[in-house]
Amino acid sequence: MTSVTAQNPNGVLDPIKDARTAVELKNVNGRSSTNPLDDWTPSSWTTKPIKQDVSYINRSAVVQALAKLERLPPIVTPSEIIKLRKSLKDVALGKAFLLQGGDCAELFDYCEQNVIESKIKLLLQMSLILIWGANKPVVRIARMAGQFAKPRSSPLEMYNGKEIHSFRGDNINGYDPEDRTPDPSRLVAAYFHSASTANYIRACLASGIADLHSPLDWGLGHVRDDSIKAKYQNIVESITESLRFMRTVGADSTASGLETVDLYTSHEGLLLEYEQSLTRRLKHPAARGALVNDDIIHENDGKGWYNTSAHFLWIGDRTRQLDGAHVEYFRGLENPIGIKVGPSMGGEELIQLLDIVNPRKEIGKVTLITRYGESKVEALLGGHIEAVRKSGHVVVWQCDPMHGNTRSTPAGVKTRQFSSILGEVSSALKIHNQHESFLGGVHLELTGDAVTECVGGSEGLTDDDLSLNYTTYCDPRLNEKQSLELAFLVAGHYRNKEA
Repeated sequence: MTSVTAQNPNGVLDPIKDARTAVELKNVNGRSSTNPLDDWTPSSWTTKPIKQDVSYINRSAVVQALAKLERLPPIVTPSEIIKLRKSLKDVALGKAFLLQGGDCAELFDYCEQNVIESKIKLLLQMSLILIWGANKPVVRIARMAGQFAKPRSSPLEMYNGKEIHSFRGDNINGYDPEDRTPDPSRLVAAYFHSASTANYIRACLASGIADLHSPLDWGLGHVRDDSIKAKYQNIVESITESLRFMRTVGADSTASGLETVDLYTSHEGLLLEYEQSLTRRLKHPAARGALVNDDIIHENDGKGWYNTSAHFLWIGDRTRQLDGAHVEYFRGLENPIGIKVGPSMGGEELIQLLDIVNPRKEIGKVTLITRYGESKVEALLGGHIEAVRKSGHVVVWQCDPMHGNTRSTPAGVKTRQFSSILGEVSSALKIHNQHESFLGGVHLELTGDAVTECVGGSEGLTDDDLSLNYTTYCDPRLNEKQSLELAFLVAGHYRNKEA
C-alpha cells in the first residue's frame, strides 16, 4: 500500500482532515444534506483494498513528489470537464457519437511535436468520416496527455535468469531492464509531460489544425492505399462544397464552429496517489446545473471534487472490484468516467457497480467500455444491455475491440488480427440494434505512424511483417490506414442504416 495517511507540511491530503471537511459541508447553515458522497473524500480510497499498487523503496521521496504535485496547477479545468459531460449526455441519448483513441501506453518521448500532431490529425480525420456517415456530431477523446501507467498480470518478470520489476509505464519505471526500480520522481515528470502535451494540443487546435475551411491541409501521412485515400478525399470534397455554399449565402461565420473542434484528454486512473494529488475542490461551472435533477440538494458551498489531471478517466477491468480502492476513488469525481466491462463481469455486478459510482443516475456520467473479444461478444453484450436498461441507468455504450482480441505469434510477439477487431465492432453494432439500443462509440489503441503491429487490413500485413516497424512498448496498435478503415466501417453502417 503506498497511500499517504498523514498530513505533512507541504500539503499532501490528509484522510482525517478530509473526513472532517465532509462533515462540516454536511452541516453548513444547520441543514443536513442527502448527498450520497458525504462520506467520500479524495483519500477515502486508502481505507479499501487495492490492486495494481506500486511499492516504492524510498517512501520519503514519494511524499515529496506528491507534495510537489499538490502545489502544481490543474492540467484541465472544471468548465472543460462539464462541457465534456454535456457532450457525453448527448452520446448517451443517441444524439452524438464518441471516438476515443490513442496509444496503449504513452512514453515520455511521445511528448514531441510530430508525434502529437500525427495523433491529432488521425483522430480528426476519423471523426470527419464518422460525421459524414452517422450524420451526427462526434465527441473526440484522446488517450493522450497522461496515459502512461499500465496494469500488469505480474509485478515481476524474469530477464536473463534474474527477477526484475515488470515495466509499468514511464510514470513508474523505465523500459530498460536496468531502469525497472519504481522511481517516485517519475510522478512529477508525468505531470509535466502531460501538461506539455495538453498545452500543445490546445495550441494546435487554436492555430487551425482542424479548420474545415481548408481540410485538404490535413496531410494523409502514411495512407498509401488509393481506395482509402479516394474515399477520404470524396468526403472532404463534399464538405468543401457545403462550406462554399454557406459562404455564398452568407451563412459562414467564425462563430459557427468550423474553424476548430474540442479534443479532450483521458487515461486509465491507475495510480491513485497521483490522481488524489491532482483532485481539487473547485467551483462548479454554471453549466453543471443542466446535468443534475432539480430535486437534488447541491453542495452547500457550490463546489465539487474534480480530477484535474484529465477530462475523462476510466477504471480498468483489473481494478473494478466493488469494495476496492479504485471504485471508491472514482465514485466521488465530477468528471465523466469509464468502466471496462470484460467477459468476467456479471449483469448483477455491473448494476451494483453503476449504483456505486453513479447513485444519482446522471445521464452519460458513465461510459461502459465493453471488451469481450470477437468470439464472446455475441454471448455477453445482449445480457449486459438488458441489465442496464432494467436498472434505469442511461450510459454511453462504447466498444473496445482491441483488448479481447490480442494473441501471440509462434515467435511470441503480441499482435491483433484486424478482421477480429472489425468483427467485434460489427457484432456490437448488430447486437445493439437487436436490443433497440445503440452503440455510442468506439475505444481504440492507435497511432498516426505507419507501424506494423496489428495484422490484416487492406495492406495485407502478416505475422512475418510485424518486424518491419513494431515499436510499441506495450500492446499492438492500429496504424493510420487500419484506423481509417475502421472509421469507414462504422460510417458505412450508419449510411446503410439510413438508406
